[in-house]
Amino acid sequence: MSKKRHGTSALPIQHDLRWGCDVQTADRICNHNRHYAEHSGYWKTTRFLKQESAASGVVDFYDSNSGKLLFQAPKSRTFAAFIKESTSHGWPSFRDSEVNWDEVRVLKNGEVVSLNGTHLGHNLPDKKGNRYCINLVSVAGRPLDN
Repeated sequence: MSKKRHGTSALPIQHDLRWGCDVQTADRICNHNRHYAEHSGYWKTTRFLKQESAASGVVDFYDSNSGKLLFQAPKSRTFAAFIKESTSHGWPSFRDSEVNWDEVRVLKNGEVVSLNGTHLGHNLPDKKGNRYCINLVSVAGRPLDN
């Protein structure tokens, strides 16, 4: 990705990320990084599991820079299955049906990015198919009026 106004993104991180995600960590991971991730299990140290549950239905995940919708989960599986897989791998793990392909791309090296330039995570396929391990700080944005 080419350099933009704010690292790899044209926009800085939102200052009121959901689930209590740390803004400095988000800025480092989303905009000034091509390879690294938040630490494994970081998402479990946030308020995500206190605020989201099966009762939440499908949870929307927005770009922490642009506020654009990137993922919706769970789809074609239960919330419990989404949490179990995410816990097993250490990061929120999404499947093809849960990706907003109008806003997300997978680069040849497996890096997952938003069209805005936000580093999201990596595609690490398994026996079930594509598995997108995504940093929660990258998708903890709030929707913006676009």
